[in-house]
Amino acid sequence: MAWIDAFRGKREGQTKRGTDNDLRYLATWTAARTGVEAYVEPQTNFSDVTVILIAGDGEWTRRRVGGIAGARRISEKLKIPVYDVHRTGYPQRKRDYDARQKILKRRATEEQA
Repeated sequence: MAWIDAFRGKREGQTKRGTDNDLRYLATWTAARTGVEAYVEPQTNFSDVTVILIAGDGEWTRRRVGGIAGARRISEKLKIPVYDVHRTGYPQRKRDYDARQKILKRRATEEQA
């Protein structure tokens, strides 16, 4: 157990593998989008190994899946490619999507003012 874990609470039913709800969510999310790819993100001091799914338009979601082996199992189950983010980096479409969302959020804030 990492020392930081002593200060973090766990959501009920959550493990390093994620919950069954997380896995169902990823399957549903993938089925609703096209061009989805999985990118494995390494463990940090503040989070476990996670997988980020990135759709063809750059939309993305992130969940715990039980390490690298779990990410590979998910990609096989969902029939999507899996990459190591340290080797490939994030695709440009994710950065473009994030930039578009930031602009939309700023515009919405300006309209409310």
